Amino acid sequence: MSATPLRPVLRRLRIGAVALLLAIVLLVVGVLVWANIVMQGDRARALDAWTDPAVAITSTDHSVVIAPTESASATGLVFIPGAKVDPYAYMFKLSGIVERSGVTVVITKPTLNLAFFDLRPLETFTADAPGITDWFVGGHSLGGVKACMLADSPEVHGLVLFGSYCANDLGDSGLAVLSIAGERDGLSTPAKIADARPELPEDATLVEIPGLNHAGFGDYGAQPGDRSSPLTPDETRDSITAELERIFPPLPLVE
Repeated sequence: MSATPLRPVLRRLRIGAVALLLAIVLLVVGVLVWANIVMQGDRARALDAWTDPAVAITSTDHSVVIAPTESASATGLVFIPGAKVDPYAYMFKLSGIVERSGVTVVITKPTLNLAFFDLRPLETFTADAPGITDWFVGGHSLGGVKACMLADSPEVHGLVLFGSYCANDLGDSGLAVLSIAGERDGLSTPAKIADARPELPEDATLVEIPGLNHAGFGDYGAQPGDRSSPLTPDETRDSITAELERIFPPLPLVE
């Protein structure tokens, strides 16, 4: 007699468990689909980088490596893309400093296109350029926030931020830091970057590029919430390269 009333309860529990499992599956599928809809890199700018005789580009399953074809330095930069931005969208803008300073740049391919889901150690990416002895980390937007979290690795000597800022305290880190803001950045605004200034060392260099917006740090088209920019991709690349030379000195000219 006492077991009979339990049947409806057990049936409801089974139905509830199936519904919960289905909801979890749908949520996971939704997140996977959302994370894999990325802001694609501009094909023309990517081709400009691929065909640049001053750099050699190699793609692996977890990174894009841009190395100088001549006069390579011992310095490298592991660069983390912004959230859901195609890693190839940064090749053109970063190839300028590779050409000018002999720096090797390793652009990561984050797990699910989101840096915060990427739990791989920094060594996963530095191993792609075994000849480098002096490593910097950097990133754009949320990729820069992740770079700040990796900056305490013992092999890291400095930090480069593109339209980004740190959420963790690096004030006593002794790192060389360059933070580049865009005057027309509608997401990581100059005001937000200034507010996060206390997280950086006192001698950190903060600069602002006139006319540059958030999406201009890469080449992937307009981004919701951003402002427009009057700069061409070439003008932006030249400006970014010039600012990066503050921390990556250009190679001496050979006469």
